[in-house]
Amino acid sequence: MNSPHSFFSLAAIGLAVALTAHPAQAQTRVGEAAMVKNEVVRVAAATMPINVGDALLRDETVRTGLESAARLVMADSTNLSLGPNASLKLDRTVFDDEHHYRDVAIRLTSGAFRFVTGHSEKAAYKINTPLATIGVRGTVLDILSQRGQTIVVLQEGASTVCTASKQCLDLTQPGDTAIITSSGGRTTIQKTNTPPWTFAATCSQAAGLCTVTQFADATPGNDDPTGMLCGR
Repeated sequence: MNSPHSFFSLAAIGLAVALTAHPAQAQTRVGEAAMVKNEVVRVAAATMPINVGDALLRDETVRTGLESAARLVMADSTNLSLGPNASLKLDRTVFDDEHHYRDVAIRLTSGAFRFVTGHSEKAAYKINTPLATIGVRGTVLDILSQRGQTIVVLQEGASTVCTASKQCLDLTQPGDTAIITSSGGRTTIQKTNTPPWTFAATCSQAAGLCTVTQFADATPGNDDPTGMLCGR
C-alpha cells in the first residue's frame, strides 16, 4: 500500500515537471537563422548567440554587432536581412497553418534591413519602426531606422508608409522612397524617387546576406521545442 509520503513525493515531482515544461510549450518557433556573420544574438530572458540553423522564437529580439550581419527566414519564407548594429523584434505572429501567417508584426528598432515577403497574404504583414508603420503589398523593401529618421525604399511591389499621426504615402514604383523625420516634436514625411540610401551596399559586405531562400521544412523534436539543440 502506498504511503501518504510517497503520494506527496510523486505529486511534487509531477508539479515540478509541469512547471518546467510550460515555458517551453509556450514558445513558438517562427523562423530560423539562414546566414550569420560575426556577432548575432537573441535577447530574451538572457542574451545568447545565434548560429546558422538556430530557431527564432516569437517575442524575442535579434541584434547584430559591429561589422556583423544576419539573414532570417520566417516560417512563411519571408526573408529578413539585417546589417551591422541592427535590432528587430518579432512582435506578433499568428499562424493560419505551418507556413502561412494570418498576422505578423515586426518591429525594426534600429539599423538597416531588407525585407522580402513570403507566402502569406500581403495584408498579414505589418512592419513598425519608432517613426513609421509600413504596410506591404507584395514587396522587396529596404528600410533604414535611425534616431529621428526612417527611410523606406521600394525595390519591388508596392507599400504604404504612415507616420503615427496617420500621414501616409504610397510607394508604387521601384525607387520610390519615403523619408520620415522627427525633430522638435514635429514629424514630417516626404516622398522622392531618388533614394539617399539603399541596402545594396550592405549586401556586398556579407556573402549570402541578400540571397532569398525558402524556410526549411523541419519540425523540432518534443524534447527541443526551440529547435536549437538539433540546429534547426
